[in-house]
Amino acid sequence: MIKDLQQRILKLKKEKDFCILAHSYMAQEIKEIADFTGDSYALAVKSKDVKQKNILMCGVRFMAETVKILAPEKTVYLSNPDAGCPMAEQMDKNLITVVKEQYPDYTVVAYINTTAALKTICDVCVTSSSAVEICKKLESDKILFIPDCNLGAFVEKQIPEKTFKLLNGGCPTHAKISEEQLLATMRKHPEAKVLVHPECKPLVVRHADYVGSTSGIINYAKESEDKEFIIGTEISIAEELQYLCPDKKFYPMSKDLICSNMKCTTLADVYNCLNGEFGEVIELDEEERLKAKHCIDEMIRLG
Repeated sequence: MIKDLQQRILKLKKEKDFCILAHSYMAQEIKEIADFTGDSYALAVKSKDVKQKNILMCGVRFMAETVKILAPEKTVYLSNPDAGCPMAEQMDKNLITVVKEQYPDYTVVAYINTTAALKTICDVCVTSSSAVEICKKLESDKILFIPDCNLGAFVEKQIPEKTFKLLNGGCPTHAKISEEQLLATMRKHPEAKVLVHPECKPLVVRHADYVGSTSGIINYAKESEDKEFIIGTEISIAEELQYLCPDKKFYPMSKDLICSNMKCTTLADVYNCLNGEFGEVIELDEEERLKAKHCIDEMIRLG
């Protein structure tokens, strides 16, 4: 049944001139029919070169917004309208405007996991893989880093010569993993290397052999000569790595590392969206799009 539905999707996307982008956290059957897979930044960059007139994002809302910011001439669809991001939604433009007034001499660095509206008042955008490099290059030595305090703390540790202001925000999926849970997994698999996303708590990150984005974790595991790995990010990455490297063993840091917003998109959603029966067209006011694009352009320039 899955193969049959995949074949229908492949036929429809060709007939209707669609490019399908799938985040690495999507289910395997969705990634198999995507034109491109990767983390949020990689997908956004890919969108600029897409030849098709329509783009279907299998991910969450801020990712579809980012694609629309960079490819305004395309019709961009979010495959499941309920696929939000708690981290992106926990801080809004009004809140950060007030915080900026309290710290007027701070450069506002926004993690890409933010809404288009919030990006309009930020100075530069970063990803988990580029945050340290970009913050080092900023002329300012005072940085207001939003919204993820765990990623911010990781960056701050790498750049002690700069002053950081962090707010109490972040990814609830990564943040709920405790040091005790990681240590218990490490005791079960003492030979395994620990690969962790910087959205995890500092007490978890400090035990890692490697800290990086989802793409970074995948590449590290593929290229490493080691044979066992504990994967400290969304559980689907351990699954994907097992497909990619069948001769190695991958253990999720915890069975609780599941993002319900990513998992709410199904193969049937993709099919129904291509059929015009589901999904949502992403619309952005042109003034808002241009303002939001500024901090993404700065990310590309500095990164």
